[in-house]
Amino acid sequence: MKQICNFLKKHHVLTLSTQCEDKTSACCNLFFVYIEELQSFIVASDYKTEHIKNILRNFNVSGTVVLETNIVGKIQGVQFKGVVLASCQNEEQKAYYKAFPYAIALSPTLWKIRVDSFKFTDNTLGFGKKLHWSRE
Repeated sequence: MKQICNFLKKHHVLTLSTQCEDKTSACCNLFFVYIEELQSFIVASDYKTEHIKNILRNFNVSGTVVLETNIVGKIQGVQFKGVVLASCQNEEQKAYYKAFPYAIALSPTLWKIRVDSFKFTDNTLGFGKKLHWSRE
């Protein structure tokens, strides 16, 4: 889990996949803060967005955080599955606004994505090396 957390601390944008009403999926990109103790992402988004409308019908989501590189030996990326929770605690809000202070002016709705599983591909540990974590 430590390698996954170290990777996530170096990044700030995730791709989130949600399920639409017609059973297709939709993706969006969101700025995030990762709270290691909770194995959760904190993101900001508005109720008017397609992905939040989808989440309000189905809280189960999946997504990725990747390092963009064309050097095969440096490829790293996390795939995750989780559940979106509508409430964020005060400390989680503080962490988000510390990372993205300009967001305070927008007064966004903050959401917690509780991660239930990670699959981390890390070619720096060997080609195709995968690390897995799941919430017990």
